[in-house]
Amino acid sequence: MNRILAFFKKPFVRNYANYLIVGVFTAVFGLLSATGLLKMGTQFLLEQISIAVLLAISLCMVVGFLGELSLGHAGFMCVGAFLGGKLAQALTASMGVAGSNLVVFVFSLLVGGLVAAAFGFMIGLPALRLRGDYLAIVTLAFGEIVRSVVMNLPATLFGGTLGLETPRFSRKYLFIFGFLMVLACLAVTQNLMRSKHGRAIISIKDNEIAARATGIDITKYKLFVFTISSFFAGVAGVLYSYSQSRVQSATFDYNYSIEILVMVVLGGMGSINGSMLAAALITFINVKLQTVLTGNLSVLQNVIYSLILILIVIYRNAPGLKGFREKYNMRTISEKIFKKKQTVAENADTGEEEANND
Repeated sequence: MNRILAFFKKPFVRNYANYLIVGVFTAVFGLLSATGLLKMGTQFLLEQISIAVLLAISLCMVVGFLGELSLGHAGFMCVGAFLGGKLAQALTASMGVAGSNLVVFVFSLLVGGLVAAAFGFMIGLPALRLRGDYLAIVTLAFGEIVRSVVMNLPATLFGGTLGLETPRFSRKYLFIFGFLMVLACLAVTQNLMRSKHGRAIISIKDNEIAARATGIDITKYKLFVFTISSFFAGVAGVLYSYSQSRVQSATFDYNYSIEILVMVVLGGMGSINGSMLAAALITFINVKLQTVLTGNLSVLQNVIYSLILILIVIYRNAPGLKGFREKYNMRTISEKIFKKKQTVAENADTGEEEANND
Protein backbone atom coordinates (compact mmCIF):
# COMPACT_ATOMS: atom_id res chain seq x y z
CA MET A 1 0.00 0.00 0.00
CA ASN A 2 2.86 2.36 0.80
CA ARG A 3 4.30 1.64 -2.62
CA ILE A 4 0.97 2.52 -4.26
CA LEU A 5 0.76 5.80 -2.34
CA ALA A 6 4.36 6.62 -3.19
CA PHE A 7 3.68 5.84 -6.86
CA PHE A 8 0.77 8.30 -7.06
CA LYS A 9 2.80 10.99 -5.28
CA LYS A 10 5.52 10.97 -7.94
CA PRO A 11 5.64 14.24 -9.91
CA PHE A 12 5.63 12.39 -13.23
CA VAL A 13 2.46 10.48 -12.35
CA ARG A 14 0.72 13.62 -11.04
CA ASN A 15 1.63 15.55 -14.19
CA TYR A 16 0.56 12.89 -16.66
CA ALA A 17 -2.25 11.11 -14.82
CA ASN A 18 -4.87 12.79 -17.03
CA TYR A 19 -3.23 11.29 -20.15
CA LEU A 20 -3.37 7.85 -18.54
CA ILE A 21 -7.00 8.22 -17.47
CA VAL A 22 -8.18 9.47 -20.88
CA GLY A 23 -6.12 6.81 -22.67
CA VAL A 24 -7.44 3.93 -20.56
CA PHE A 25 -11.00 5.29 -20.80
CA THR A 26 -10.72 5.50 -24.60
CA ALA A 27 -9.18 2.03 -24.92
CA VAL A 28 -11.81 0.34 -22.73
CA PHE A 29 -14.85 1.94 -24.35
CA GLY A 30 -13.28 1.65 -27.80
CA LEU A 31 -12.89 -2.09 -27.31
CA LEU A 32 -16.47 -2.39 -26.07
CA SER A 33 -17.71 -0.42 -29.07
CA ALA A 34 -15.67 -2.44 -31.59
CA THR A 35 -17.06 -5.70 -30.20
CA GLY A 36 -20.64 -4.41 -30.31
CA LEU A 37 -21.13 -4.31 -26.53
CA LEU A 38 -21.69 -0.55 -26.37
CA LYS A 39 -25.17 0.86 -26.94
CA MET A 40 -25.74 3.49 -29.61
CA GLY A 41 -26.93 5.99 -27.01
CA THR A 42 -23.71 5.58 -25.03
CA GLN A 43 -21.64 6.04 -28.19
CA PHE A 44 -23.46 9.29 -28.95
CA LEU A 45 -22.94 10.46 -25.35
CA LEU A 46 -19.21 9.75 -25.56
CA GLU A 47 -19.01 11.70 -28.84
CA GLN A 48 -20.60 14.75 -27.22
CA ILE A 49 -18.38 14.46 -24.14
CA SER A 50 -15.21 14.32 -26.24
CA ILE A 51 -16.29 17.43 -28.19
CA ALA A 52 -17.20 19.31 -24.99
CA VAL A 53 -13.93 18.40 -23.27
CA LEU A 54 -11.95 19.55 -26.33
CA LEU A 55 -13.80 22.88 -26.32
CA ALA A 56 -13.31 23.34 -22.57
CA ILE A 57 -9.55 22.70 -22.68
CA SER A 58 -9.07 25.02 -25.66
CA LEU A 59 -11.07 27.84 -24.04
CA CYS A 60 -9.22 27.28 -20.76
CA MET A 61 -6.06 28.37 -22.56
CA VAL A 62 -7.56 31.81 -23.22
CA VAL A 63 -9.69 32.35 -20.12
CA GLY A 64 -7.76 30.37 -17.51
CA PHE A 65 -4.11 30.90 -18.47
CA LEU A 66 -4.12 34.08 -20.54
CA GLY A 67 -6.81 35.75 -18.42
CA GLU A 68 -8.85 37.13 -21.34
CA LEU A 69 -12.63 36.74 -21.52
CA SER A 70 -13.72 35.32 -24.88
CA LEU A 71 -17.38 34.72 -25.74
CA GLY A 72 -16.88 33.76 -29.38
CA HIS A 73 -15.66 30.18 -29.01
CA ALA A 74 -18.83 28.82 -30.63
CA GLY A 75 -18.07 31.06 -33.62
CA PHE A 76 -14.73 29.33 -34.25
CA MET A 77 -16.45 25.99 -33.79
CA CYS A 78 -19.05 27.09 -36.35
CA VAL A 79 -16.30 27.89 -38.87
CA GLY A 80 -14.77 24.43 -38.43
CA ALA A 81 -18.14 22.66 -38.53
CA PHE A 82 -19.36 24.23 -41.77
CA LEU A 83 -16.10 24.45 -43.71
CA GLY A 84 -14.88 21.05 -42.54
CA GLY A 85 -18.32 19.54 -43.12
CA LYS A 86 -18.58 21.10 -46.60
CA LEU A 87 -15.14 19.80 -47.52
CA ALA A 88 -16.00 16.32 -46.25
CA GLN A 89 -19.25 16.39 -48.22
CA ALA A 90 -17.47 17.44 -51.43
CA LEU A 91 -14.64 14.90 -51.06
CA THR A 92 -16.91 11.97 -50.27
CA ALA A 93 -19.05 12.81 -53.31
CA SER A 94 -16.13 13.33 -55.72
CA MET A 95 -14.10 10.35 -54.54
CA GLY A 96 -17.10 8.07 -54.24
CA VAL A 97 -16.18 6.93 -50.73
CA ALA A 98 -18.20 6.39 -47.57
CA GLY A 99 -18.57 9.00 -44.86
CA SER A 100 -16.27 6.93 -42.64
CA ASN A 101 -13.31 7.32 -44.99
CA LEU A 102 -10.33 7.99 -42.72
CA VAL A 103 -8.32 10.08 -45.22
CA VAL A 104 -11.23 12.45 -45.83
CA PHE A 105 -11.92 12.64 -42.10
CA VAL A 106 -8.34 13.55 -41.15
CA PHE A 107 -8.03 16.06 -44.01
CA SER A 108 -11.30 17.72 -42.97
CA LEU A 109 -10.09 17.95 -39.37
CA LEU A 110 -6.88 19.68 -40.45
CA VAL A 111 -8.57 22.09 -42.85
CA GLY A 112 -11.38 22.96 -40.41
CA GLY A 113 -8.88 23.55 -37.60
CA LEU A 114 -6.49 25.62 -39.75
CA VAL A 115 -9.26 27.82 -41.17
CA ALA A 116 -10.62 28.42 -37.66
CA ALA A 117 -7.06 29.28 -36.52
CA ALA A 118 -6.77 31.76 -39.40
CA PHE A 119 -10.03 33.40 -38.30
CA GLY A 120 -8.72 33.44 -34.73
CA PHE A 121 -5.57 35.22 -35.87
CA MET A 122 -7.49 37.78 -37.94
CA ILE A 123 -9.97 38.52 -35.16
CA GLY A 124 -7.37 38.43 -32.41
CA LEU A 125 -5.01 40.89 -34.09
CA PRO A 126 -7.27 43.91 -33.51
CA ALA A 127 -9.48 42.51 -30.73
CA LEU A 128 -6.73 41.49 -28.31
CA ARG A 129 -5.69 45.12 -27.98
CA LEU A 130 -8.89 45.44 -25.99
CA ARG A 131 -9.33 44.10 -22.49
CA GLY A 132 -12.06 42.85 -20.19
CA ASP A 133 -15.65 43.47 -21.20
CA TYR A 134 -14.67 45.12 -24.50
CA LEU A 135 -12.89 41.98 -25.70
CA ALA A 136 -15.85 39.85 -24.61
CA ILE A 137 -18.23 42.05 -26.64
CA VAL A 138 -16.04 41.87 -29.77
CA THR A 139 -15.67 38.08 -29.64
CA LEU A 140 -19.39 37.70 -28.96
CA ALA A 141 -20.13 39.87 -31.99
CA PHE A 142 -17.79 37.74 -34.11
CA GLY A 143 -19.66 34.57 -33.16
CA GLU A 144 -23.00 36.11 -34.04
CA ILE A 145 -21.70 37.53 -37.34
CA VAL A 146 -20.30 34.16 -38.43
CA ARG A 147 -23.56 32.42 -37.59
CA SER A 148 -25.64 35.02 -39.43
CA VAL A 149 -23.40 35.01 -42.52
CA VAL A 150 -23.51 31.21 -42.80
CA MET A 151 -27.29 31.24 -42.38
CA ASN A 152 -27.87 33.90 -45.06
CA LEU A 153 -25.46 32.63 -47.71
CA PRO A 154 -27.05 30.84 -50.71
CA ALA A 155 -28.47 27.45 -49.77
CA THR A 156 -26.19 25.80 -52.32
CA LEU A 157 -23.17 26.65 -50.13
CA PHE A 158 -24.11 25.81 -46.55
CA GLY A 159 -27.79 24.89 -46.73
CA GLY A 160 -29.17 28.20 -45.48
CA THR A 161 -31.58 27.98 -42.53
CA LEU A 162 -32.11 24.25 -43.07
CA GLY A 163 -28.44 23.54 -42.44
CA LEU A 164 -25.71 21.58 -44.17
CA GLU A 165 -26.00 17.85 -44.75
CA THR A 166 -22.72 16.24 -43.69
CA PRO A 167 -21.36 12.69 -43.92
CA ARG A 168 -21.82 10.66 -40.76
CA PHE A 169 -18.72 8.91 -39.46
CA SER A 170 -19.11 5.42 -38.01
CA ARG A 171 -20.64 5.80 -34.57
CA LYS A 172 -18.50 2.91 -33.36
CA TYR A 173 -15.26 4.82 -33.77
CA LEU A 174 -15.95 8.57 -33.90
CA PHE A 175 -15.71 9.07 -30.12
CA ILE A 176 -12.30 7.33 -30.18
CA PHE A 177 -10.95 9.95 -32.59
CA GLY A 178 -12.62 12.60 -30.45
CA PHE A 179 -10.69 11.52 -27.37
CA LEU A 180 -7.49 11.23 -29.41
CA MET A 181 -7.97 14.92 -30.26
CA VAL A 182 -8.46 15.57 -26.54
CA LEU A 183 -5.11 13.91 -25.85
CA ALA A 184 -3.49 16.03 -28.57
CA CYS A 185 -4.99 19.21 -27.08
CA LEU A 186 -3.82 18.13 -23.61
CA ALA A 187 -0.29 17.57 -24.88
CA VAL A 188 -0.12 20.98 -26.57
CA THR A 189 -1.67 22.85 -23.63
CA GLN A 190 0.30 21.24 -20.80
CA ASN A 191 3.65 21.35 -22.60
CA LEU A 192 3.05 24.98 -23.50
CA MET A 193 2.15 25.97 -19.96
CA ARG A 194 5.21 24.20 -18.49
CA SER A 195 7.61 25.91 -20.88
CA LYS A 196 9.16 29.36 -20.62
CA HIS A 197 6.47 30.58 -23.00
CA GLY A 198 3.82 29.34 -20.59
CA ARG A 199 5.42 31.28 -17.75
CA ALA A 200 5.35 34.38 -19.93
CA ILE A 201 1.65 33.81 -20.70
CA ILE A 202 0.80 33.41 -17.01
CA SER A 203 2.78 36.57 -16.19
CA ILE A 204 0.59 38.46 -18.66
CA LYS A 205 -2.47 37.25 -16.79
CA ASP A 206 -1.01 38.22 -13.39
CA ASN A 207 0.22 41.68 -14.34
CA GLU A 208 0.28 42.79 -17.97
CA ILE A 209 2.08 46.07 -17.23
CA ALA A 210 4.88 44.31 -15.35
CA ALA A 211 5.16 41.67 -18.09
CA ARG A 212 5.48 44.37 -20.74
CA ALA A 213 8.11 46.16 -18.65
CA THR A 214 10.25 43.01 -18.51
CA GLY A 215 10.31 42.80 -22.31
CA ILE A 216 7.60 40.19 -22.94
CA ASP A 217 5.89 40.64 -26.30
CA ILE A 218 2.29 40.87 -25.10
CA THR A 219 0.66 40.94 -28.54
CA LYS A 220 2.64 37.94 -29.81
CA TYR A 221 1.74 35.70 -26.89
CA LYS A 222 -1.91 36.72 -26.87
CA LEU A 223 -2.21 36.00 -30.59
CA PHE A 224 -0.37 32.71 -30.17
CA VAL A 225 -2.72 31.43 -27.47
CA PHE A 226 -5.82 32.74 -29.22
CA THR A 227 -4.82 31.07 -32.50
CA ILE A 228 -4.10 27.67 -30.93
CA SER A 229 -7.38 27.83 -29.00
CA SER A 230 -9.26 28.65 -32.21
CA PHE A 231 -7.60 25.73 -34.00
CA PHE A 232 -8.88 23.17 -31.50
CA ALA A 233 -12.32 24.83 -31.48
CA GLY A 234 -12.38 24.34 -35.26
CA VAL A 235 -11.36 20.69 -34.85
CA ALA A 236 -14.22 20.26 -32.35
CA GLY A 237 -16.55 21.79 -34.94
CA VAL A 238 -15.50 19.24 -37.58
CA LEU A 239 -16.04 16.42 -35.07
CA TYR A 240 -19.48 17.85 -34.36
CA SER A 241 -20.34 17.95 -38.08
CA TYR A 242 -19.35 14.29 -38.39
CA SER A 243 -21.52 13.38 -35.39
CA GLN A 244 -24.65 14.90 -36.97
CA SER A 245 -26.47 14.23 -40.21
CA ARG A 246 -27.21 17.96 -40.56
CA VAL A 247 -25.43 20.97 -39.09
CA GLN A 248 -27.44 24.13 -38.44
CA SER A 249 -26.01 27.56 -37.67
CA ALA A 250 -28.60 28.12 -34.93
CA THR A 251 -26.67 25.63 -32.79
CA PHE A 252 -23.68 27.95 -32.46
CA ASP A 253 -25.38 30.94 -30.85
CA TYR A 254 -24.04 32.94 -27.91
CA ASN A 255 -25.72 30.56 -25.46
CA TYR A 256 -23.39 27.81 -26.63
CA SER A 257 -20.34 30.04 -26.09
CA ILE A 258 -21.55 30.80 -22.57
CA GLU A 259 -22.12 27.10 -21.91
CA ILE A 260 -18.49 26.39 -22.84
CA LEU A 261 -17.38 29.24 -20.59
CA VAL A 262 -19.46 27.76 -17.73
CA MET A 263 -17.54 24.50 -18.09
CA VAL A 264 -14.24 26.33 -17.64
CA VAL A 265 -15.48 28.43 -14.73
CA LEU A 266 -17.03 25.48 -12.88
CA GLY A 267 -13.87 23.44 -13.36
CA GLY A 268 -11.74 26.19 -11.86
CA MET A 269 -10.00 28.98 -13.72
CA GLY A 270 -6.71 27.64 -15.05
CA SER A 271 -7.44 24.03 -14.07
CA ILE A 272 -7.27 21.71 -17.08
CA ASN A 273 -8.43 18.65 -15.17
CA GLY A 274 -11.27 20.61 -13.57
CA SER A 275 -12.42 21.90 -16.96
CA MET A 276 -12.40 18.36 -18.35
CA LEU A 277 -14.48 17.02 -15.48
CA ALA A 278 -16.92 19.93 -15.61
CA ALA A 279 -17.34 19.52 -19.38
CA ALA A 280 -18.01 15.80 -19.03
CA LEU A 281 -20.49 16.34 -16.19
CA ILE A 282 -22.42 19.15 -17.87
CA THR A 283 -22.62 17.25 -21.17
CA PHE A 284 -23.78 14.10 -19.39
CA ILE A 285 -26.54 16.02 -17.58
CA ASN A 286 -27.63 17.80 -20.75
CA VAL A 287 -27.78 14.67 -22.92
CA LYS A 288 -29.55 12.63 -20.24
CA LEU A 289 -32.15 15.35 -19.75
CA GLN A 290 -32.82 15.41 -23.49
CA THR A 291 -33.22 11.62 -23.43
CA VAL A 292 -35.48 11.44 -20.37
CA LEU A 293 -37.61 14.55 -20.86
CA THR A 294 -39.38 14.00 -24.16
CA GLY A 295 -42.77 15.05 -25.51
CA ASN A 296 -44.59 17.55 -23.33
CA LEU A 297 -41.86 17.32 -20.68
CA SER A 298 -39.23 18.66 -23.08
CA VAL A 299 -40.14 22.22 -22.03
CA LEU A 300 -38.62 21.42 -18.62
CA GLN A 301 -35.18 20.55 -20.02
CA ASN A 302 -33.70 24.04 -19.85
CA VAL A 303 -35.36 24.76 -16.48
CA ILE A 304 -33.95 21.65 -14.79
CA TYR A 305 -30.58 22.06 -16.52
CA SER A 306 -30.32 25.66 -15.29
CA LEU A 307 -31.29 24.68 -11.73
CA ILE A 308 -28.62 21.96 -11.67
CA LEU A 309 -25.98 24.44 -12.84
CA ILE A 310 -27.06 26.95 -10.18
CA LEU A 311 -26.82 24.28 -7.46
CA ILE A 312 -23.33 23.31 -8.66
CA VAL A 313 -22.20 26.94 -8.59
CA ILE A 314 -23.63 27.43 -5.09
CA TYR A 315 -21.94 24.24 -3.86
CA ARG A 316 -18.55 25.28 -5.26
CA ASN A 317 -18.62 28.89 -4.04
CA ALA A 318 -20.89 29.20 -0.97
CA PRO A 319 -18.76 30.12 2.11
CA GLY A 320 -21.10 28.18 4.39
CA LEU A 321 -20.29 24.94 2.54
CA LYS A 322 -16.52 25.36 2.70
CA GLY A 323 -16.12 22.89 5.56
CA PHE A 324 -18.30 20.31 3.83
CA ARG A 325 -16.33 20.68 0.57
CA GLU A 326 -13.01 20.25 2.35
CA LYS A 327 -14.24 17.20 4.26
CA TYR A 328 -15.87 15.35 1.38
CA ASN A 329 -13.83 16.22 -1.71
CA MET A 330 -12.25 13.51 -3.86
CA ARG A 331 -8.75 14.00 -2.48
CA THR A 332 -9.83 13.70 1.16
CA ILE A 333 -12.01 10.66 0.48
CA SER A 334 -9.25 8.89 -1.47
CA GLU A 335 -6.71 9.62 1.28
CA LYS A 336 -9.09 8.17 3.88
CA ILE A 337 -9.61 5.04 1.79
CA PHE A 338 -5.88 4.50 1.29
CA LYS A 339 -5.20 5.20 4.97
CA LYS A 340 -7.87 2.71 6.05
CA LYS A 341 -6.50 0.03 3.73
CA GLN A 342 -3.00 0.72 5.01
CA THR A 343 -4.17 0.35 8.63
CA VAL A 344 -5.91 -2.95 7.83
CA ALA A 345 -2.77 -4.24 6.13
CA GLU A 346 -0.58 -3.21 9.07
CA ASN A 347 -2.94 -4.88 11.56
CA ALA A 348 -2.89 -8.06 9.46
CA ASP A 349 0.92 -8.02 9.41
CA THR A 350 1.02 -7.47 13.18
CA GLY A 351 -1.39 -10.38 13.72
CA GLU A 352 0.75 -12.67 11.59
CA GLU A 353 3.89 -11.69 13.52
CA GLU A 354 2.20 -12.37 16.86
CA ALA A 355 0.93 -15.74 15.61
CA ASN A 356 4.42 -16.68 14.44
CA ASN A 357 5.91 -15.67 17.80
CA ASP A 358 3.38 -17.81 19.62
